[in-house]
Amino acid sequence: MTKKQKTKDSYQGDPGDEHVEKVMVVETPKPKKVENKSIDLGNNWEIRDRIYLLKNNRTPLSKSIKSANIYYFDEKKGYERELKYCENQRTPFVDEMQGDQRLSHIIFRNGVLAVPKNKVILQKFLSLYHPHINKVYEELDDVEIAGNEIDVIELEIKALNAAQSMDIDMAEAVMRVEVGSKVSKMSSKELKRDLLLYAKKNPGLFLDLVNDENVMLRNFGIRATEMRILKLSSDQRTFSWGSNNRKLMNVPFDEHPYSALAAWFKTDEGMEIYANIEKQLK
Repeated sequence: MTKKQKTKDSYQGDPGDEHVEKVMVVETPKPKKVENKSIDLGNNWEIRDRIYLLKNNRTPLSKSIKSANIYYFDEKKGYERELKYCENQRTPFVDEMQGDQRLSHIIFRNGVLAVPKNKVILQKFLSLYHPHINKVYEELDDVEIAGNEIDVIELEIKALNAAQSMDIDMAEAVMRVEVGSKVSKMSSKELKRDLLLYAKKNPGLFLDLVNDENVMLRNFGIRATEMRILKLSSDQRTFSWGSNNRKLMNVPFDEHPYSALAAWFKTDEGMEIYANIEKQLK
């Protein structure tokens, strides 16, 4: 906005000239626009309550972590920046702070620190910048937890479906790994029940056994040994015929005897022995 101020000057010009009225334009200073500084939330920062846990399931009565004299390497700026958590500041970076810096303490109680969504600076201090994140403590990610729980449930369903459709021979082979020779005395209903319980309790291990191409062969070898068709030496290093003690194979060092026997059944010599044993088991 401008104001026009009129002034009259005596003009000492040529005779006959009229006085000239000068108009002076005075600019009224415009008020400075005050920027409303707000916290930079970042493009991907989600406003929500957050929970932090001490790692390794530690639950001390109280545990403080450093809230000052720590540094964060700012890749955009290309240098380390000092960090400090002050509740009266709008930034965790010391070089951006203004006025008094009232240092605040950060304390975990019983291994847990809950930070509400309105404490954005503290959340960013803990989640993005603090050097102890994922070393001393970690953020509890509800989305990740939900995803993990879904994975576990889906794995359990897959294992139970596999157990439900499994034939009796395969069920026996799998359960023999869990209960040993006891499986030979179980009824079909007991076997099915324990198979389903095993699949529910240990779905990952259960599916590993189901997908193990040697599980049936190991069970075959164990059954042959229990029926005394085969004989395993006391040092578990040699398989021989149960009828005449003639040696069939040596167990390689550091291998499980029945895993080694299962692999041997796939060889030319082993396949002949397998066929012979199969006839006797029937």
